[in-house]
Formats: sequence, C-alpha cells, structure tokens
Amino acid sequence: ARAAGRPVLVDPKGVDYARYAGASVVTPNRAELALVIGPWSSETELEERVAKLRQTHRLEALLLTRSEEGMSLFDAAGHLRIGAHTREVFDVTGAGDTVIATLAAMMAAGVPLREAMPIANRAAGIVVGKFGTATASYEELFS
Repeated sequence: ARAAGRPVLVDPKGVDYARYAGASVVTPNRAELALVIGPWSSETELEERVAKLRQTHRLEALLLTRSEEGMSLFDAAGHLRIGAHTREVFDVTGAGDTVIATLAAMMAAGVPLREAMPIANRAAGIVVGKFGTATASYEELFS
C-alpha cells in the first residue's frame, strides 16, 4: 500500500515496531506506547522518545490516544495535543478502533491528518458515551 502511495494506518500490538516501519500513522494508547519507549515523566521526555521511535522506524506520525486526556499527534510539524471530547463515559469498548477507523475514512477522503485528528477525537468521545460497542453517526460528528 505504501509503495502505491496509499496511507498505512496501524493500531499497534506488541513492542516490535520494526514491523510497522514506514507507516503513515501508528495509534498506540498510553499503556501500549509505554511498553515500547518506557514510562515518561514529562511531555518533553515523551516528545524526545517518540521522535527517536519515529526516526528509527520511519513513521510519518504517531497518534497517542490518552483516554480522558484526549490525544497527542507527533509528526514532522511537531506535537499537537487536543483534549478529550466526552460528556460522560459509559463504556470505552472500541474507542481506539473508532479513532483509527475515523482517521482512515477521513484520510481516504483526502482530509489531512491534522484536520482528521479532531474528528477522530470527537468520534471516540461519542462512542464512549454509549453502552457496548457503538458507532458515531455522520449527524453526531458533524451537526
């Protein structure tokens, strides 16, 4: 896909990021990322470690999902952090899947990653406000 000029989005599992080399976007949560780069004590330390990880594995971007703290994007333009978009959390099932699916749909439609990120954040906020595995409708996202 990458060789054909298509974005490659990865919801990582495990600590071997070499298998994701060259990916467009990798979307770990805090626990998953800490297993790879170790725990961090500051945003500066996090930025430095993610920069090294991105460089080592030629990752265009890393989108860190931070539960109730929103998400952080690390890419060539720097670090962009946005707060969570939730009203009340009922069930976090599928939140990470919602993020990557929304990013993929938006990017497939030609939306740049930095513009797709807040929409994915909103989608995750919507689904965690519902019970069970849920979806976010177009109306919920864009009304």
